[in-house]
Formats: sequence, C-alpha cells, structure tokens
Amino acid sequence: MSDAPEKKAPRKATPRTEMPVQPPFVRIQNYLEVAVGYTEADAKAEAARCLQCKKPLCRQGCPVEIDIKGFIGALQKGDLPGSYKVLRDYNSLPAVCGRVCPQETQCEGMCVLSKNAEKTGGPVAIGRLERYVADTFAARVADGDAACLQITGEAACRMMRDDLKVACIGAGPASLTVTGYLAALGIKVTVFEALHEVGGVLVYGIPEFRLPKGIVRREVDAMKDLGVEFKTNWVGGKAFTVQELMDQGYKAVFIGVGAGLPQFMKVPGENSIGVFSANEYLTRVNLGRAYDFPNYDTPIFKADEVCVVGGGNVAMDAARTALRLGAKKVSIVYRRTKAEMPARLEELEHAIEEGVQLELLNAPLALNADENKRLVSMTVQKMQLGEPDASGRRRPEPIEGQTAEIPCQLVIIAVGTKPNPILLEATKGLGLNKWGYIDANPETGETSIHNVFAGGDIVTGAATVISAMGAGRKAAKEIAKRLLGLDA
Repeated sequence: MSDAPEKKAPRKATPRTEMPVQPPFVRIQNYLEVAVGYTEADAKAEAARCLQCKKPLCRQGCPVEIDIKGFIGALQKGDLPGSYKVLRDYNSLPAVCGRVCPQETQCEGMCVLSKNAEKTGGPVAIGRLERYVADTFAARVADGDAACLQITGEAACRMMRDDLKVACIGAGPASLTVTGYLAALGIKVTVFEALHEVGGVLVYGIPEFRLPKGIVRREVDAMKDLGVEFKTNWVGGKAFTVQELMDQGYKAVFIGVGAGLPQFMKVPGENSIGVFSANEYLTRVNLGRAYDFPNYDTPIFKADEVCVVGGGNVAMDAARTALRLGAKKVSIVYRRTKAEMPARLEELEHAIEEGVQLELLNAPLALNADENKRLVSMTVQKMQLGEPDASGRRRPEPIEGQTAEIPCQLVIIAVGTKPNPILLEATKGLGLNKWGYIDANPETGETSIHNVFAGGDIVTGAATVISAMGAGRKAAKEIAKRLLGLDA
C-alpha cells in the first residue's frame, strides 16, 4: 500500500444562482421591480457557494466595509436574524445596496471565485444575498417573528444623548449613512432635506422598477425608530445656514446635498419644446409619480420617438422609463462604443432586452425644431475612437463630413451633473476645488470648517450610491470619535 497522501478531488464548480426577473415583454408594460428576488432555496444555494475564506478579499472591495463573510456565514447556518444584524452593523441601507450597488466591480469583483469564472462558476452573488437578507428580515418583522423583533428592539432601546446633536444637510445615501451610524451609537441626529421626501437620488433619480420607494421608506422608518428627526422642505442656504446650525448647539454638521444641477450639451436647439434634463424627467416620473398620472397630478411629456444622450446608469434609467411610458422607439445616443459605457452591465443588458436601441459613435450636433419650436429630430456627428483620455477610455474623435439625422420628439440629456451653489455660496469659509465641489479630507470627510464634514457627490462629483455611503461612513466614524472620545 502506498504511503503517498491521497489527492483531493478538484472542487466541482457550482454556477451562480440566477436572479429571477420579469420577462422583458411583461415588465415594459408595468412599473414593478424587474428583479423578483431570491427564494429561500435560491439564497441557500448561493450562500453555500461562499468558501468562507480565511482572508476574505470581498470585504476589501466594499466601501462601507461590510463583514461579508460574516453575514453569508450566518445565512449558511440558517441564522437570518444574525445575518441581518451583521449587515446593519455596517450598512444602514442593506436593501438599497443589494439592489443598486455595482457589486461586480467591488465586493464581487474581489471574490476569489471571480478569478477563473469558467471553472468556479463566477463570484458569489453578494448583492443578491444582501437584498434577500434585508427583505426577508423585514417580512419576518412584519409577521411578528420574535427573533427578528428582538434585534430591532435592541437597536431602538439604546439611550439617546440629547446633549450630543449632529445635523445632516441632505437626505441622500451619504447623509443617511452618517445618520444610521451615529443614531445607533445614541447620538441625536436631525436631517434637513430640501425636497418633500427623504432619500435624495434614491427617490428622485432611481426608477421604481429598479428600487421601489417603499424599500427606501422602510430603511428610513428604521432610523426614525432610533430617534432620528427628519425635516423636509428645508433648503440649506435659504431656510438656514451651516453657521446657524452650529449656533443652535449642533456639535457637528454633515453636508450631503449631492450634485443635482444638470449639465447640458450647449448645442443649437436645446431650448426646444421636448428637451429635458434627465434630472427633471426622472424627478417628475419618480418623485412626482408621473408614471401613475392622473392618480398623481404630475403630467409627463410623452413621445413616440425618444433619444437619450449619455451612456451611464442615469441614461439607462431614463431610456427604460420612456419605454414604460409608451414610447414606440427609444434610442441611446452615445459618442463611444458599448464597451466604454459606464453603466452597469446588468442595467445595459436589461435595457437592450426591453428594446432600447443603441446609436453608438454618435455625438449630438444640433436639436432641430419645427416652426412651433417643437423638437422633430437630432443631428449627430459620426465618431471614431482615438487614443485613451484621462478616464482610460479611448477618446471619441469626429469623422469629418459624416453626419446623420435621427427623428425624435423627446430628447433626455444625461451627460452629468454639477453642484448646486445655493448652500455652498451661503457657507462662508467653505473650501471648494476648481470644479466647484467641496474640498474635504479624504480620510475624515472634514471640510475647511472645523467639525463641518461633507461626502458623496458634492465632494466627488456624480458617483455611485455605495461610494457616497463609504464617504458617509468615514465621516460618521470621525464624528463619533470626537463626540464620544473613542474609536467607535
């Protein structure tokens, strides 16, 4: 008999558990969530794929530092309340992040199973599991599950320190992260929001079919249970200033107002009837519930032929929204190729499945209107790709003499945003960078004003929900350290 050690059989690859979705021909007729969510069997199967690595690289890819190994490990053991508790210890918005975060380039991109997807079956579907845990936990709380209610009860019973007050300006993902983190430590937080609903881009920008507003309200209600006060219809820089908040006894102020001022293309015809920024179009549909007109009194501009300019997630959201509102043809006009589009691959694939067409290597030259100033078409310049630019993507260059005309009665411009100056101009001594965004310490989030912090798009420019949350978490940890005298 040989003394040689027995060789272990190679681990058999188990493919990722697919996310159930509405069929394309069904979902373009409604405004319900496209992804249906994992069943319990789906979640168990996918959680079982996690190797529970000794040194989990996935956590390094998470901007809010979730203990991914911990929450999936608890799920593997059938401990849903424990899994949710791990998530909430790091993330105030788990149901949101499970839906809209670009996991493929962050936690899942670092998963060891992503290295050789053909043999491993691909990375663990961390985002889908996060969504499952958050949604299932909430459903069990609603059903009166004792183990789940105990966790929510423990959080709500923490003593609130009324002598330690923090103000957050803006109620988007960065501020909500600061709010959840500090409230869990017993610090009294008041959130001032300019709009009439809490959530920032989560409610005005991301469509219902990608992120139901009830999910956002559920996360916000959990913060209210911790004693957080939300004040809506308060415009920073008009209704109050940062200095006035400090004078009222707030020990720290966090600015998380986003960058919601739309940018335009500066081409002829942009003031024609039928031209909208993506900000206005999506805000009308999402926050104003125009998709449910006339039940909600917010009309929306409709057209048979629609062009959306841009290649990011906002462009995808606008294009897919226009389809659901009855457009017969929706085209995304983008000056590079599909490979350079910054949108999440999943969102791009869903858009194509639903019938959105791509007009690639085209740059708008003019928007053409009739004698009544109503849009009738877009003139585009044909492009080709040259050398890479500062973003690492190949630079689009015009092909001389080659133009085309695309018929359209509605154009939605999704080419980026910039900071709204109202609060910034009203805050004396606030340092800004050359692009007009707040200059904040990348490690702590502190601005040029002592104990005034900032994070999210108002610092970085338009980015992802999870990156804003990561900035909020850094600022919250620094605020907690100063107010509580310890590393929280």
